[in-house]
Amino acid sequence: MVRIAVIDGQGGGIGTTIIKRIKEVFGERAEVWALGTNAIATAQMMKAGANRGASGENAIRHSAAQVDVIIGTIAILLSNAMMGEMTASMVCAIGESRAAKLILPLTQEPISVVGTIREPLPHMVDRLISEHLSQYVGSKEGN
Repeated sequence: MVRIAVIDGQGGGIGTTIIKRIKEVFGERAEVWALGTNAIATAQMMKAGANRGASGENAIRHSAAQVDVIIGTIAILLSNAMMGEMTASMVCAIGESRAAKLILPLTQEPISVVGTIREPLPHMVDRLISEHLSQYVGSKEGN
């Protein structure tokens, strides 16, 4: 079974959207870990159906090395993003992880990812799952 970490901070809204969709498409074929930069983000992602959850810097650093896929916004690759919730240590652990990283081009930071298409979050999540995550997890329909 593939182990997927969804990393989010602040209110956990993006992570919640991602986890709900993963569970709809893959059911229990994937073990989803909700890794929040804070307890509120983790709690919201757990309500969305994550199998396990943990909060804070050490949890993210420790868990990044134990998963097969890491999903989050580009903010998880930027020190001090999410109003300072992403520490340099978290970013380093994510970067050093052997897990595949599936990154959505969203951030409140002054960064533009050239070549991306602006579209609503649900569309990006659908694309993330159908074009990228499906390579790692078989669908409920029997893949």
